[in-house]
Amino acid sequence: MKYVISFCLVILFGFTACKEGKKAANETSEPKQEVVYESFGEKIALDNAITSEELLAKFKTMKTGDTINVKFASSIKEVCSKKGCWMKLPLNEETETMVRFKDYGFFMPLDSQGKEVVLNGKAFVQETSVEELQHYAEDAGKTKEEIAKITEPKKEFTFEADGVLMRK
Repeated sequence: MKYVISFCLVILFGFTACKEGKKAANETSEPKQEVVYESFGEKIALDNAITSEELLAKFKTMKTGDTINVKFASSIKEVCSKKGCWMKLPLNEETETMVRFKDYGFFMPLDSQGKEVVLNGKAFVQETSVEELQHYAEDAGKTKEEIAKITEPKKEFTFEADGVLMRK
């Protein structure tokens, strides 16, 4: 009888030990990956950024010449193909914002299209001239025919970034 009880205890401890060992192995098998951001311009933090949709709602309440300070998150739709001196970010499927950099003080990498970004700076509504729109189209690598189709100024939602964080 003593041997039967001892045998049962050994089996019970064996199952318990194996079960705990398996649980510990599962908990450590997936290491956490830290999201890394590259910084451009002034140093900014990720916290308190609004979404691009929230920024669009703010833009819609503004008139030409109005300005607000804001931090928002989006992804890069297009970047200047010559120097990275401007970029376009979607606010929703139909609307985008043109981003320039404070005092022409920094540029984005030419291969940054599609990357997630957080920007800090000033959002404002402006009317962009035909000449400036044609210049941006040329920078974007548009054809002469596409550039020639630009014949009217455009009311735009614009952003001047003083700092950008781009997800690597």
